[in-house]
Amino acid sequence: MRVLAAILLALLAFAVPATASSQESTSYNAQVIRHVFGRNGADAVRVAWCESRLHVWSTNGQYWGLFQMGSFARQKYGHAWNAWAESRAAYRYFKDAGGWGPWSCRPQ
Repeated sequence: MRVLAAILLALLAFAVPATASSQESTSYNAQVIRHVFGRNGADAVRVAWCESRLHVWSTNGQYWGLFQMGSFARQKYGHAWNAWAESRAAYRYFKDAGGWGPWSCRPQ
């Protein structure tokens, strides 16, 4: 587990910041989120935009990904550095919580 954590930290340290293609990736990520969340898709995109600006590599301390899920939530619901896995994990969390309660960002 420590080796995996060290590899992950090394990848984050050398990650290339978003450039001109970031608009394409955020548009794709929004499409994925809408697909995964179905009728709650528009709200989910608003939450992910507020949390991460729709970037899968966003981090804030222990909070990672599109929906900025913490270490406990990632362990319970899953995590991978792609829009599909992060959206599915956030959807499972959303369903278990009965809504957007766990997130500091909420749909308007």
